[in-house]
Order: sequence, then structure tokens, then C-alpha cells
Amino acid sequence: MSIQLDHIIIWASDRAASSRFLAEMMGLPAPIPFGPFEVVEADGVSLAFMAAPGPIAPQHYAFLVGEAEFDANFDRIRERGLPFWADPYHQRPGEINRNDDGRGLYFEDPDGHDLEIITRRYDGTA
Repeated sequence: MSIQLDHIIIWASDRAASSRFLAEMMGLPAPIPFGPFEVVEADGVSLAFMAAPGPIAPQHYAFLVGEAEFDANFDRIRERGLPFWADPYHQRPGEINRNDDGRGLYFEDPDGHDLEIITRRYDGTA
């Protein structure tokens, strides 16, 4: 049997708002309630948002997207006036990167999780 990521739990202060934010920003179907979760489906991986029992430690989530999806996501970021950066340290605000012959950027969700979109993997493959 091969190994494939099936789902992850993402802590949120407001699971409905955070799951809706991700779905809207990434152009994914609306979240589906399931028990204590709001679940966003992304190409075979379930992103299950759950209310945090305490303070949230921001995490990093990277999404490999196609060129058209990158453009659409970037448009949504700019339409909402969200800050974005070309690097994970947020030292290059308002820029996208051209790493690995692709494009990438970082932006934050409502709880400060660092969301990254890239059009090429770090090894240069799509």
C-alpha cells in the first residue's frame, strides 16, 4: 500500500469562518460540517477545521496550484486587500517569488496560519 495524506486538523478560533476563508481563497467547494469539524476538500485531502481548546500556534500550509489557480487566488488576495509576501519570513511584502522557475507567495488566514501557494515544487517540478 502506498502512503498518502488523507486529512489534517487545523485549529481555528472560529472553525466556520476559517474554513470558509480557505475555501473561498482557494476556489474550493464550501466547507461541509462533520461532527466537531468544518471540512474543506482539496484534491483528495480533507482539511478539517476544529475549534481550538486554547491559544493557536500558527502553522504553515503549502498548496501546489496550477498557473490559472495561482492567478485566480492572487486576484482574490488583492481584491480583499490582504497582505502577502514573497518569503516565509515576511521580509518581502507585496511581492511574489519566482523560485524554481515558478511563482509563489505567502498570506495569512484569520488565525495567522501561514498559507503558501506555489506553481512549482521546490525541486522545480510541477
